Amino acid sequence: MFSNEEIASLNDLEFSLYNYVTKNSEKVIYMRIRELADNTHVSTSSILRFCRKLNCEGFSEFKVMLKLHLNRLENTTLKSTKHYLSEFMERTMKGNFESYIEETAELVGKSNKVVFIGTGSSGILAEFGARYFSGLGKFSSFIKDPYYPINSTEMKDTTVIILSVSGETDNTIKLAKLFKDRGSRIVSITNSKNCTIANMSDINIAYYVTEVQLNETNITTQIPVIYIIEETAHVIRKNSQQN
Repeated sequence: MFSNEEIASLNDLEFSLYNYVTKNSEKVIYMRIRELADNTHVSTSSILRFCRKLNCEGFSEFKVMLKLHLNRLENTTLKSTKHYLSEFMERTMKGNFESYIEETAELVGKSNKVVFIGTGSSGILAEFGARYFSGLGKFSSFIKDPYYPINSTEMKDTTVIILSVSGETDNTIKLAKLFKDRGSRIVSITNSKNCTIANMSDINIAYYVTEVQLNETNITTQIPVIYIIEETAHVIRKNSQQN
C-alpha cells in the first residue's frame, strides 16, 4: 500500500503515524480523524498532511484506500502446489520446451566456465544450480550479489545461466549486459519470453506459470526452474558420457 518513495518522504511525526496505522489497520478504517489524533497524540492537521503525502485528498479517502488494501489481502487465495505443477507439466508437453533444454545442455557442455546468476529467491536457486551442475560433473559457480564485480576480460568461453521470474530485475539486467559485452553466451530461465532478459539471451527457456503476489512479494512457484536445472544437468552428463 505504501511505496518506498512515500515512506521515505515521511518526517518523524508522520512515521509514528505510519507505524500506528500499519499495526492497527483494522481499527483505523473505522476511526474518525479526532480518534486517530487522540490515539497517536498528533494533531488532525498532521494527519491530513500525512494523508496528502500518500496521495489522498483527506482522511476519508485514506480510509477507503486502506480498506481496499485490507480487502485485497483477505481475498488473496493460494492454490495448491499441485495446481502449479500440473499447469507447468501441461505446457511442457507443447512446443519446443525439451529442445531448448537440449540446446542449453549442448552449449554448456562445450563451455569452459558456467556461471549462474539470480537475486532474491532466484539467487538461492542460482546457488542450487551451480551445486547441482558441479555435482554431476560440470563445475559451475554462482552470483547472487547484484553488485558483484565483473572485471575479467576472459569470458568468451563462458555460459551464463540467468534465473529471473519477471526477467525485468534491473540489477540482473546489468549483470547480463556486463557478461554479454565480454563475449559470454547467455541462457535465461524466465516465466515469459516477453521480457528484457529473454530478449538479451542466446537461449531462453520460458515456463509460463501463473504469477502469484502476496503482500507485494512475488511467490510464484519455482518448481519449473528446479526441473529445468536438474534436467539440463542430466542431459549434459549424458552427452559427456556419449562423447
